[in-house]
Amino acid sequence: MVYLLDWAVAILTIMYAGILLAYRYWFGKMRPFQLSQSNQIDQVRPNQASTQFTVIIPARNEAANIKACVESVLAQEYPADAFEIIVIDDFSEDDTAFIVQALSQQYPQVRLLQLKDHCKEGETLAYKKKAIEIAVSVAKGDWILTTDADCIVPARWLFLYNAYIQEHHPSFVAAPVMFIKTAGILNQFQLLDFLALQGITAAAVGAGKHSMSNGANLGFEKAAFIAVGGYQGVDHIASGDDMFLMHKMKQTLHKPVGYLFHSDAIVLTAAMDTWKGFIMQRIRWASKARYYDDRSITVVLTLVYLFNLSFLLLALFGSWSTLIIALAFKTFFELFFLDPVAGFFKMKPELRFFPFYQPIHIVYNIAAGLFGQLKTYSWKGRKVK
Repeated sequence: MVYLLDWAVAILTIMYAGILLAYRYWFGKMRPFQLSQSNQIDQVRPNQASTQFTVIIPARNEAANIKACVESVLAQEYPADAFEIIVIDDFSEDDTAFIVQALSQQYPQVRLLQLKDHCKEGETLAYKKKAIEIAVSVAKGDWILTTDADCIVPARWLFLYNAYIQEHHPSFVAAPVMFIKTAGILNQFQLLDFLALQGITAAAVGAGKHSMSNGANLGFEKAAFIAVGGYQGVDHIASGDDMFLMHKMKQTLHKPVGYLFHSDAIVLTAAMDTWKGFIMQRIRWASKARYYDDRSITVVLTLVYLFNLSFLLLALFGSWSTLIIALAFKTFFELFFLDPVAGFFKMKPELRFFPFYQPIHIVYNIAAGLFGQLKTYSWKGRKVK
């Protein structure tokens, strides 16, 4: 049995290394988005903006974060009359709606919608998708950008999206996200884990291989959203407002899906401040895996899960030499992939801690993958099956 397990681990290790080499190759081929001469920032004038944007921010119990988020959008280096902000409150139990209402009285670009005016709590599992659909239905912009209420967007965010849209004419654009750096082991671990996810997203989307994105920083054409029926067909799934929509547009429309690869487009978001919150977040992310229509993602997720599970089996059967060798290969190829990714996100110093977090990384991947398919989890004060 141990002999067979050792061979299985060897095969999984080779396959895993092959995937990481492919991601490294795809990421290495990416080049930062270059502005054309007509899109230089000092040439943008209030009457010259080509794209009218609606920024949609779903918010639930975000009184501590929503003001800073909205103000970061208001501070854009983009004509004020060329964008609006719609915050849609998702049955918040704190002062989120009150804060946004106050901002709307001060800034004409800001609008508050409340989900309770459109549906009753308990009528859906996919509150965020419902909120976005409602906001899109009243949006004035030709393009929709979404971010989360605990995010801070960079000053050139809208400007860069506009330039990318004018040059590439896509239907959907994914863009980079990174956690805000704070002190502590939990934050450091999340930074490194998320760095890998963001690197894979950029590499895969840039190469046209997977439908991957993050709702904290993405954009789509309003007409394209309507053309594919919004979230119809996936509106029974609690999460996945980003990747499922991207996949629908990629499969249905004849316009490109792109990735805005520029360091000035990185949206910063808050990491979880407790281990329980972190696990619940990852379970939520893993819960949508069985619904993917993109087979390439399913194959990769299955391989990654089996590879991580193999370490647990090696430990249970006492095959320590194989475990150490496989762990060394895992660490080497992951670091090889992460090196240019960390360079883009200016996080290379953090890579020195990466090997020490491997045991936590393996255990959480196994747990999140398993419980994401079986367990009811809590998110934003709600129980989700």
